[in-house]
Amino acid sequence: MAHNYAVLEPVIARAERCWMWDVEGKKYLDFHSGYCSANQGHCHPKIVDTLIRQVKILTTPSRAFDNDQTGAYAELMCKTFGYDKILPSNSGVEACESAVKLARRWGYVVKGVPENKAEVLFPNGCFWGRSITAISGCDDPMRYEKFGPFTPGFPLVPYNDLDALEKMLESHPNIVAYMTEPIQGEGGVIIPDKGYLREAHKLLKKHNCLMICDEIQTGLGRTGKMLCVHHEDDFRPDMVTLGKSTSGGLLPLSLVMADDEVMLTIKPGEHGSTFGGNALACAVGKTALEVIIEEDLCKKSEENGAFLVRELKNIKSKFIKEARGKGLFCSLELNEKGLGKHVIASLNRNGLACKNTHDTTIRLAPPLITTKEELTQGVEIIEKTLKEFE
Repeated sequence: MAHNYAVLEPVIARAERCWMWDVEGKKYLDFHSGYCSANQGHCHPKIVDTLIRQVKILTTPSRAFDNDQTGAYAELMCKTFGYDKILPSNSGVEACESAVKLARRWGYVVKGVPENKAEVLFPNGCFWGRSITAISGCDDPMRYEKFGPFTPGFPLVPYNDLDALEKMLESHPNIVAYMTEPIQGEGGVIIPDKGYLREAHKLLKKHNCLMICDEIQTGLGRTGKMLCVHHEDDFRPDMVTLGKSTSGGLLPLSLVMADDEVMLTIKPGEHGSTFGGNALACAVGKTALEVIIEEDLCKKSEENGAFLVRELKNIKSKFIKEARGKGLFCSLELNEKGLGKHVIASLNRNGLACKNTHDTTIRLAPPLITTKEELTQGVEIIEKTLKEFE
């Protein structure tokens, strides 16, 4: 294998609900969820049944032909989220690149930006993938150093700063869209001020620009709402990207949601992918969304997330700077630079599977089906582990 991931110690062989087992049979409580890909829990039986049934019937006829699963999935997504159309793809970065292409096309066709001058604005600290385009709109040297030259037209603006956003919009007339995570995940579970997203959208509308919310990690119940943007009143982004738990973690499935004014600026043959919207992924995706709705996982995430944050704040440790979160998208901020990777290694040895982001942030994102009793077990492991460093 290429050495492109800093792989943690356990070699996982099996997973069920919020638990994983390594090749030697050791059991781990999962507070990682495959980077939020298993919101419904690992190997959810209903989603697995759909996959097994569909894989025997029809998998990938390609989008050259219609099939009976893609349309049914699109209908449920549009009914649930209130957008006119979806554009399905595979990985999260594909969905975000699709959104960038849609924004640029809308900028030329609708806004009237001069050809090849459209700009898409991104916030400092964002992360939406590792393709050349994605790292072109990124300020983390680890992501972009020695990978240039980069895609032009991606200015950066401070996150959670409305004044900076307004100044940028006033000085850059060719901006067509602002793409942001409602909560910055890889940036450290950074939660913006209440009202930031709504007020940012107002500024964008004033300057005839689109707002794209990247909900690849935060969507589908992770923060206690079906979408993280639903925490804001009177606010609806022009585009939303989804991925990861769209399939319950069983296979790649991502998408962009938008209304016709944006989505129909791209005509047949101008964008697509062989596997995007295939019958197997869409059948699985439909069941994955039904599970979230039927099991009321948004409410469980909201209630259990508040419980988890309270318990994290009750941990007595000189190493904790802050505990924060929304729903079951939580983190512990440590106050000693470089400590995160060592704490993570010990947590995994002690039976809690999780991952740090940057030097000092421990991201805690268990499956949404995790019970309060299981969350308490996780907190106890964290408390025990931090004491080992005293």
